[in-house]
Amino acid sequence: MAAQTSPAVAQATPTPARPSWASRLTGPPPVKEPYKPADALDDLDGVSWALETFLNSQMFECEEYCHASDVKKERLYFATGYGLIQCVKGLMSYEDEDLLAGIQHTKQGNHVAQQHRKKAPRLTSRLAGYVVSSFNTSGVGWIKSMTPVERHAELTYAESLFEKTILGIVYSGDWLALVTEILNMRTLFNIYRQLGKYIDVVDAEGQGDTIDAHFRSGVYLGVGLSHLILSLMPGKILSIVELFGYHGDRQYGLEILQKAGGWSKEAGEKEKGSQTEPGIDAAHEGVRRTICDMALLIFHLVMSSITFDGIDIGMAQRILDWNLRRYPNGVFFLFGAGRLALIHSQPRKAIEFYTRAMEAQKQYRNLHHISHWEMAISNLALWDLEASRKCWEVLEAEATWSKSIYSYGLAVCLLESAESMDEKEAAARRERAATLMAKVPSVRQRIAGKSIPLEKLVARKARKFQTQGHLALPALELAYLFLGIAHAPREILTGRMLPEVWALLARLGVTRAGEDMSKARDDHAKEYGKAYWDDFVLARFLEGVCLRYVAYPDPDAIIDVDAEQEHGIDVPDAADKARAAFADVFKYGPEVVLDHHLVYHAHYELGRLLACLGDTDEARRQFDLVLSGKYLEVNAAGRKGRYSMEKALMMRTHAAMEALHNKRL
Repeated sequence: MAAQTSPAVAQATPTPARPSWASRLTGPPPVKEPYKPADALDDLDGVSWALETFLNSQMFECEEYCHASDVKKERLYFATGYGLIQCVKGLMSYEDEDLLAGIQHTKQGNHVAQQHRKKAPRLTSRLAGYVVSSFNTSGVGWIKSMTPVERHAELTYAESLFEKTILGIVYSGDWLALVTEILNMRTLFNIYRQLGKYIDVVDAEGQGDTIDAHFRSGVYLGVGLSHLILSLMPGKILSIVELFGYHGDRQYGLEILQKAGGWSKEAGEKEKGSQTEPGIDAAHEGVRRTICDMALLIFHLVMSSITFDGIDIGMAQRILDWNLRRYPNGVFFLFGAGRLALIHSQPRKAIEFYTRAMEAQKQYRNLHHISHWEMAISNLALWDLEASRKCWEVLEAEATWSKSIYSYGLAVCLLESAESMDEKEAAARRERAATLMAKVPSVRQRIAGKSIPLEKLVARKARKFQTQGHLALPALELAYLFLGIAHAPREILTGRMLPEVWALLARLGVTRAGEDMSKARDDHAKEYGKAYWDDFVLARFLEGVCLRYVAYPDPDAIIDVDAEQEHGIDVPDAADKARAAFADVFKYGPEVVLDHHLVYHAHYELGRLLACLGDTDEARRQFDLVLSGKYLEVNAAGRKGRYSMEKALMMRTHAAMEALHNKRL
């Protein structure tokens, strides 16, 4: 009897549910030979496999598979996919050789895409396009008249043009090339806009199921990124762009990118605290879905350092959790996890993720440099100067993105850590720091003919060191610029950072905020030299910033209650003391000789503190002062020109002004 029922029992046993992140591919798909342009879309499975391999930190295997599948670089998806890999390599290394290789391969991919595109009609047909929509090469009718391969070619043409444009801007270092590449951006924006309209029309007609997921995810990627890029542009540039009919809707861009993976904000709020699943699983996704996810992570986790509008750390957490289940050794998602931990003010946890990212792959050494950079900042947030120094050491020796910043980061860690060393080691560190400082101004880079603002600042600081022989709290100031103070745990702020500031103030003859400084001027300024007021204002500014975060940690910070109890966090009236510190910055700002930017940053930081205190009117007034263009550090007769990091501060202040209503400051 049992033997008779066993088959039925076996049939009734439920099959284990397939995880939503499980790939539908079990191995590299075969490539059909010979290649025919009409069969171009048969390569989509192969490219999907290549992307999954790349995101699993098997970069060489991905590169070899793409090359072996298309040695002649003639296949639509393999040629453009290989070009993307070379583009990523070029941007990672910043070496001329890699950038040139990236430009060459993206040009080839662009050429192959052009060959697969629908040919534009002759002049007579173009004239007829004013009457018959299918002849109009700039409308939805034209896209409808294309074959599926031609529509995909239109998409890959725009993608390879974007990659070529970015590489061209980085490599050329010349403003004329920038103008040329901006014209290319206009072309690709037009293509994405038309493809987006095509999807909207087809969906509205109830024919959405005729559009394949791969094409749809690519259009979502292009349209979403276009809107995000335009929404992040500075006001002056955006006003010019808008003359050509382009505008960026940030919220729309984010929603479009979320569509590729079926991510829903409403679902996240409904199932808060649980691992919500996306609306689209890995088996039914388009090939560019993961790139859309990565674009969202970059916006929420990286761009959150310069803007507040649209940032959703909860959404980033959900996207990251799901992709880490899919790619547990995926270096890019481990980077995201590290960045998320830092935003949560958990720098120790961030360092663990960055260490795992380095262990996950040994193939692209340049990816290790991203980990070293992030770990250098995380260690500054922990005020572990020795650990941060080791990271800067690797970057200064190997990385090529910004030798100027790496040299300066290493130099300031050597200078500040020297104070805790014996005399011999301290002298050796100061000597090496001096050598590095001398090097900083000479290794600056330019992008599209423009200097990098942070490089300009560290070059000025390096020259200041050479002139006066010292710098006050340079590593802590660097921690502020990289948001290391903003993401520092409160026990680090009170137990390590603030004591450093108070020690400097004591050397300057200052014992408490609000003290009459006339006596300090008489007793210390002559002996200290003309850097006295610069150092005093810097110390007060950093004191104000640290106290502001003691009073009001970052809104996304996760407070470690046990650690705070263990360290006995106790800075009464931290907000009032922060306001008093900023007041001293404004009072003695006119005495500053070189570091005028501190006054402007102090107005910005005071505005954020006031917003936390609920005084939005006064916060808005502080932001207005920064945005006004007035010379805030001197009286009306003493114009001193531009200040360091002006454009970056303007961007952050604009973002803070827009975010006043949502209490995320």
